[in-house]
This record gives sequence, structure tokens and C-alpha cells, in this order.
Amino acid sequence: MAVKKDKSYAAINARKNEIIKNAMQIDYDQFELPGIGFDYEGMMKKVGYSMDEMRKIQLDHGVGNTPLIELRNLTKLARKYAPEGKGARILVKDEAANASGSFKARRASIAVHHAKKLGYKGVIAATSGNYGAAVAAQAAMHGLKCIVVQECYDNDKVGQPEILEKQRICEAYGAEVVQLTVGPELFTTHLSLLEDTGYFNASLYTPFGIAGVETLGYEIAQQCMEKYGKYPEAVVCTNAGGGNLTGTARGLKYAGADKTKIIGACIDLKGLHMASDHDFNKKSCTTGHTGFSLPFTTWPDRSDVPRNAARILRYMDELVTVKQGELFYITQALAVLEGYERGPAGNTSLTAAFALAQQMDKDDLLVVQETEYTGAGKHPMPQLTFAKKNGIQVSFGNPDDDVPGKTLIFPSDPSLIKARPYDMEHARKSYVKNCVKNYKMTSATEADVQFIMDETKTDRDFVVNELAAWNVPVVD
Repeated sequence: MAVKKDKSYAAINARKNEIIKNAMQIDYDQFELPGIGFDYEGMMKKVGYSMDEMRKIQLDHGVGNTPLIELRNLTKLARKYAPEGKGARILVKDEAANASGSFKARRASIAVHHAKKLGYKGVIAATSGNYGAAVAAQAAMHGLKCIVVQECYDNDKVGQPEILEKQRICEAYGAEVVQLTVGPELFTTHLSLLEDTGYFNASLYTPFGIAGVETLGYEIAQQCMEKYGKYPEAVVCTNAGGGNLTGTARGLKYAGADKTKIIGACIDLKGLHMASDHDFNKKSCTTGHTGFSLPFTTWPDRSDVPRNAARILRYMDELVTVKQGELFYITQALAVLEGYERGPAGNTSLTAAFALAQQMDKDDLLVVQETEYTGAGKHPMPQLTFAKKNGIQVSFGNPDDDVPGKTLIFPSDPSLIKARPYDMEHARKSYVKNCVKNYKMTSATEADVQFIMDETKTDRDFVVNELAAWNVPVVD
């Protein structure tokens, strides 16, 4: 008679590494180094697919080779507010053209292909939505079962229109959607289902998920070179858990565009706690905001795998924030000026690009590296209606006056749209602090220092000084 396993929160998380190993056939322990570090590039090589192989896998399943579109009318509008000689050409990589309608089809295609190759009968993903739809669509193509674990509701079983749209599309592709209320049970439920079903862990944060996005950066570099004879000066990536930015940056570098600036963009939801039942329905977008971006930037390994393959500070040169009202404004501007109706959350980077272009030279190329599909729940109108029902005051004015959870302010003029710089040094210091705290560091080796330098794109003096600030000496 089989012994019934303890399914308490603590017990499941204590078995996390064993569960993940069985659900991926990757032993993360092999990448661990003495001290706090791990062999990141060694882990990424575990994917085992070349760029050409990944592109073929994706193209065979409705993914990749998406168009790069120059947004001439939005560029013209940006130049209206730019100084003389400024106003970069704004381009957008239309990832809504992928099967399932977002760039996350790239992540899912490699993960699900690998699951099929290894002989798994099904796949499981824990996600707010777009990735779940991508995994469900790819699973259907490969003839695999699919379970999506999703936070859908607050404790009163009220869900945002955007989340419910994502829930609908996951089910439309044949997935079983396990619907949860907000809280810490998302990843625990995910682990428990992996253990019970023996399915493959199609996590957002595996090497397969990140490698799949490398083709996006690679295509951007190739298409810019073919159309304009050069690589883009900058690429703006909507940043949440970091896989979007990490994979795109790695693909750009692989293609040779190693001087392209990588800019992360997220929606400013300062003051709202993402795991709070009270705050859950006070936000208008479920991803691409500071509630995910900042915690994952300063500590990537909070994910559902032992080591997150998305390492944001290794690749991000700048981080900017935009306001909710600005995002909805640009979403509508994209539709009425360019004839493209795309989902709001995917336009976070476009909103930032509109402001950033005004600071760049006219001959520069500024690429917005993704769009997402829109639908009944993703459209701005149901989201704004839902916001009003939740007591959010919607108005026109200066978005700088916006208070997340209380107001949502559309810009009264496009000149008010801004890309607000986030203090990257503060983010890097927070990462060092988290290393000290989470590893209970009392001293650091030179190998530890080198690992943190790689993680934060800083020099030895910065790391040593920050460790010293936390009373952690460097020893031989």
C-alpha cells in the first residue's frame, strides 16, 4: 500500500527540488557552485537546442517570423514633442501574430516540444494567463494534456476582465484550468499537481522557457539589419518576471547586436501588494507591472524552480515605469493612428517607447519587442468599467498625479506621457541585500563576489562595498 504523502504547504515546498527534478529531468544541483553561485550558462546549455533548431520547432507550430512594423504615425506624433533633431523611429515586433497571440508562444513551443520528446503525457504551467494560453495551444498541437494553474479571483470570487479572458482562452484550447483565489497557494498547488500527475513542468522560468524567447531577439536583429542596414540602438521590453527581457537580450547578443541598449518597462503600481486580497482587483493589468518587475529584478529565485533562468540585472541597462492611464491612452492611439488593436498589457513597452523616442536621435531605431492579442476582457473599456466599479476614479489630467488603487488618470495631452527612470543602482543594491539575507551570508569568497558582479553587471568595488555595508567581509 502506497504511503500517502503529506500535502501541507511546508511539506510540499520541502519536496520542491525532488518534484521539479522529476517533472523536468533536470537536476539543478549539478549547476550549484560552492557558496552562493551557480553555473548559469551551464544551465542554459541544458536546453540542448541550437538557434536554428528552436526556430524550426517554432515555425512548425505557428510561432516566430512575426512582422517588424514601423509605426510612422506614432513616430510623427512623438517628434511633435521632441527637441530639434530628436524623435527615433519607433518599430514594433508584432508578436500577436504568433499562435495563441503573444510572445509567450515562443516560450511554450520549446518547453512543450521537449516534454513530448521526453515522453511526458501532459504539461502544467502556473501563470496569470497569456503563457497558459500559449502552453495550452502548443499542447493541443502536440497531442498532450494540459493543466493551467491560475489566480483568477479575490476571496469574494470576483475576477478582473483581463484574467477571466485569459481563463477563457486557456479552456478554449482544451486545457483544464485550476482556478484559485489570490494568495501563496499558486506555486504550491502547481507543485502538488506535478507530483500527482507526473506531467512536465512547463514553468515560465525554466531554461526552455527563456531559450524560446532568444529567437525573438535574434529575429529583431536580423530584420533591422535587413530593412535598415543596422541593429537597433535600443529595444524596450515589458518587464515582469524577466523572461521576456532576458530571452530577448540573449537573442540580440547571439545575433551580434551586443551594443543595443536593453530597456525594461513596467507599469507603476507602487503601493499595491500583489498577494493582497484587498489590492488584487485594484490594478488594471495583471502583469507587466512593478508588483512583479521589482521583486523579480532584485531576487529572481522567488520562482517555482530552484534557479530562475530569467536573470534581469545581467541584461537590463535601464528600467522605466509608466502610468496606467498612459498605457490605455497609447493603446487607443495605436488603434486609431496605426490601425493595430492590441492588448493593453503588451503596450507597456510601447508607452515607454513613445516618451523615450523623444530623447533619441531621428536616425535611431527604437524597437518595441512585443504585442499581445486583444479580446473582450483585455480591451480597455471593460477594464476601465471594472476599475470604476472598484472605486477607482478615472479622469483626464496629469498622470504624475495618479495614485494606484485610487485613481487612473489619462494624459490630457500626449506631451504628459513619460518614461520615468527607476534607480538601477538601488535595484543592484537590493539584489546584494537579498543575497546576504536569503543565504544568511557571514562572509563571501572571491567566487561569490564574481557571481554577484555577473548578476548585477557591476565591478568588484561595488560588490565588496555593498557586502561591507551588511557586515559581510570578503575572505580568501
